[in-house]
This record gives sequence, C-alpha cells and structure tokens, in this order.
Amino acid sequence: MIRFLTAGESHGPALVGIVEGVPAGLALRAEHIDHQLARRQQGHGRGNRMKIETDRARILSGVRFGLTLGSPVSLLVENRDWKNWTEKMAVEAEPTDVTIKKVTIPRPGHADLAGMQKYRFDDIRNVLERSSARETTMRVALNAVCRQMLRELGIRVGSHVVAIGPDGRALDRTQPLPQLLELLDAGHAESMTDAADRSPVRMLDPAAETAAIAAIDRAKKAGDTLGGIFEVIVTGLPIGLGSYVHWDRKLDGRLAQAILSINAVKGVEFGLGFEAGLLPGSQVHDAMTTAADGRAGDGIGRLTNRAGGTEGGMTNGEPLVLRAVMKPIATLMNPLGSVDTTTGAEAKAHIERSDTCAVPACAVIAENAICAALADAVLEKFGGDSMAEILERWPTSLV
Repeated sequence: MIRFLTAGESHGPALVGIVEGVPAGLALRAEHIDHQLARRQQGHGRGNRMKIETDRARILSGVRFGLTLGSPVSLLVENRDWKNWTEKMAVEAEPTDVTIKKVTIPRPGHADLAGMQKYRFDDIRNVLERSSARETTMRVALNAVCRQMLRELGIRVGSHVVAIGPDGRALDRTQPLPQLLELLDAGHAESMTDAADRSPVRMLDPAAETAAIAAIDRAKKAGDTLGGIFEVIVTGLPIGLGSYVHWDRKLDGRLAQAILSINAVKGVEFGLGFEAGLLPGSQVHDAMTTAADGRAGDGIGRLTNRAGGTEGGMTNGEPLVLRAVMKPIATLMNPLGSVDTTTGAEAKAHIERSDTCAVPACAVIAENAICAALADAVLEKFGGDSMAEILERWPTSLV
C-alpha cells in the first residue's frame, strides 16, 4: 500500500524520495511539507549546518493542480551546502585534489566502523554521508505527504520532549502534566505540539525546559553531547487499525520499526511501556466502563489509557501514546579514543560537524516517521483509491 524510498548523501547535490500508494484527490502543496521540514530544523543545541540549510521540498510528480493523482509522488530537497563539497563528493570525476583526505578514524557509537568493514571501504566518508541524520530530511518530507492524508481524516499527530540529559525531568506517566491533559482535551495532539514548538527544547514543563537548556549549554562547552526522551501522541484513530492475526500486521510493531529506524533512537515503548513490567496487572490494564464519555465504541470506554492506545496489535479507540529514547549524538567535539584503520595506531575519533543535542528535532522526525505506517493501516482497513472513496467508508463519528 504505502511505501517509500529515500536517496542522497549528506553533502551530495540533493536528497530525493518517492512515496507510492497515496490516494488520488488529496490536497497537497509544498507548503504542507515545508512546514514539517522547518520544524525539524529547530531546537536549542543544533549545529551550524542548520544555519546553512533552509530545507524546501520540490514536488516533481504525482500532483496536478494541487491534488494528488494516485500515482507515485516524488520529491527533491536541495543541499545548499553542496557548493562547498563539489570536489569532495564528486559523482563521476576522479579525485584530483590532494587535500581530499580519507577519513580513517571511526567514531564510537556511529555506523563508521561497522559500515566500513561491511562494505570494505577504506574511507569512512562513504559510510557517514549516507548514515548521517541528514537522510531524515527526506523521510520527514515523504511522511508529511501521508500526514496530510491523515489530517483530512481528522487524525492529529503531535509530540513533546519530556527529558534531556541527566538534569531533564521525565514526566510521571501516572500523573501527567495538567497542561498536557488540557491540550489533549481541547481537541487534538497538534494543540499540544503547537505549545511544545514555542519552547526551544519542545518541553511543556517550564522548570524542565530551563534545566535542559542549561544542560545543553554545559555539554556544548565541554565538547560533549546529550540525548533524551520524547513522547508522540496521536488522536482521532478509529478502532481496529492493525491486526492480531499475523506478527507483521501488528500496528505497534510497525510503528516501533518506524521509530527505531531513526538515527540514534535506542528504545521505544507504548503507554506504560517498561514500567508495566514492574507493576501488578491491576495497575497496568485499563478497566472498561459504560460511562457516557466512553470513546472505545459500542458505548464502552476506558477509565485509563495505560496501554497507550493499542491492544493485541490494534488501535482500541484511545489516543496512541508512545515514547522513545534518543542516545547522545556520536560526534563529540572532545572526542573519545579510537583507532586509525590505516595505521592501526590509537587516536582520537574523527570530528564531523554535528549537533550538541537534537532531541527536539528527533521528536519532530518521529511524529512524521509514523505517518506512513498509520496511513498504510488506514488503507488496509478502509481501502479506497481516492480520498472521496475513503471518506465514504470512514466512521461518521470521526469525521
């Protein structure tokens, strides 16, 4: 159904991508994509690359007069920094500049060494150019197309950061911020996201925001990096997306794969997640009710949402809530020890232009990264070659 591919190197001429399976008749303009690309570039702790690039998407195919055609949608995002790398990253010309040196000292925590050994390269740049998080620019762009489809169905996707580094305060899941509950009750996850976007670290808790900014500044001064935890919330999902029938149709598994494929993400959980393993079942599962405000359908609701909106690999009518952890970025300005792969001598790891902290950006990437999986699950259940056809089959309670 929905599938996509990206191509391009971090310092190459451009990033390109194609997404197919998008229904016909979806209103789509470059501004819908550019808004998400701009959000991806924000956040306290980003590096100088964000000062060079102002990402804009060019729609190359699949759209006519502002509406999708049902054919593959292809996109292009130019790398403005390419002008500074035309010799080092030449596509066809042989390297003639003797100043173009091979990168031979891998960074601990990066794809450098394993990628070099896997493909038998003698220059780590062949690895780092594609393994760079710059690739997520096109991933966000392609998923933004799917996000537009979800939006027309009333599905809203949002995120916020709950912790950065050792000084950030992760929210107690059993006692969420009153502000977060108010934003969700106000209608959609995007209300929460708008509030998070106003914070330089995308946090809703002012005290945690202050501590996180200070921690990032200290890490930058020390030549170090910081990771963190973020939460993604989706509202407006119907019951029954995904399936318990086969392992590869379970929606939470498909969403987890999308999140874990993001650079530096090392873990993902739904609802209570890992905490559920430390509590008795009476404090983990969501009791059912016939209360008038029940949202699960057939007059049945839930008193809590500890499952995070999925049961048995399917959506259950509650908001989808997942968290992910991003490790600190592997490039340190005060580098760790490594080994020169050419000489075998111990040396300090290679330094590549990078960020001190990219957790706020990673949350935005994750928001968009799950949209293709959600859109695919929608088409799997409701079918339709056009938006008009899907809307005819869409539950009236969600319109």
